[in-house]
Amino acid sequence: MNHKTYQTDNPQTDQEIAALAKKYSTPHTRDYIRQLLTTVIKLHLDGADERDLFLLNTTIKELRHIFRTFAKYRAKRKVVIFGSHRTPADSLEYKMVEDFAKGIVEQGFMVITGGGGGVMEAGNKGAGKEGFAIKIKLPLEVQPNQYIAQGEKLLNVNYFFTRKLAFIKESEATVLFPGGFGTHDEGFEILTLMQTGKAAPRPIVLVETPGKSYWKTWLAFVKKELIKGGYVREIDLNLFRIVNSAQAAVKAVTEFYKNYHSIRYARDITIIRLNHKISEQYLQKLSCKYQDVIEGEIKPSGPLPVEVRNKEFLSLPRLCLKFDRMSYGRLLELVGDLNKA
Repeated sequence: MNHKTYQTDNPQTDQEIAALAKKYSTPHTRDYIRQLLTTVIKLHLDGADERDLFLLNTTIKELRHIFRTFAKYRAKRKVVIFGSHRTPADSLEYKMVEDFAKGIVEQGFMVITGGGGGVMEAGNKGAGKEGFAIKIKLPLEVQPNQYIAQGEKLLNVNYFFTRKLAFIKESEATVLFPGGFGTHDEGFEILTLMQTGKAAPRPIVLVETPGKSYWKTWLAFVKKELIKGGYVREIDLNLFRIVNSAQAAVKAVTEFYKNYHSIRYARDITIIRLNHKISEQYLQKLSCKYQDVIEGEIKPSGPLPVEVRNKEFLSLPRLCLKFDRMSYGRLLELVGDLNKA
């Protein structure tokens, strides 16, 4: 689809849309607003039925509310916690979740949960006022847990897919405790997005309860069936870590951002933002080590024009490289090496 020529093909209608977009946009957002308005009109022209319009209307309203709520908190990194809503409050697992949430908040992060009981309750309890909850509306309504910071930090949504998008878009780390289908759904979702480059590098931490083998058994399945079967590559094991304590989970998340800050793709160029500069000698070693997934050398860089326009972390040092945009397990290895510098 050519976004510049995305129109209704009715000149008068397109002019009316353009005028409305100009009134309710900035120069940099104008074409997005124009395309959104065009899509709405095209739905009518396509003869979309009431059910389709209801779904799209609800989805857009939910996402708008989510984006608006999180917008003022985006300066702080967030961790999304997944696990069973059936985890007993008197269990070691519950205490580990609470300790992790408290510990990661002390490191300057915020916490997002699904708003229910068990692991979600423990996460909100540990996070206190630094915790969010994105709760799904179900036919058999379940009340949000008692530890959620009430008000704007409790969001209720109709659809799992809008909630899942929010969990990923509004967080920079994923931590999973043992759970059921939903936990595996969320876990494999973020692993798939990381494996395919549809999500920026992030720590994915699986927390094992001492004395149990939940994630150990899961890992054995992954190695025996997925890797040996050729469904995933062994390098994909770099996408996650298994730890055995709340403290180790906190460390895994914070160390991921020790020097690595964020990433920006621009066509065939990958920009990695850092918290501090790296010596040219160390960059030369990394260039040699990662020749299988990069073209040429890893070099220091200034911000891209789009970063300057959007004022994206302009004070941070940057690296420029031609990454193959396929080997994301190796990219996670590179992030680890950058954090050692």
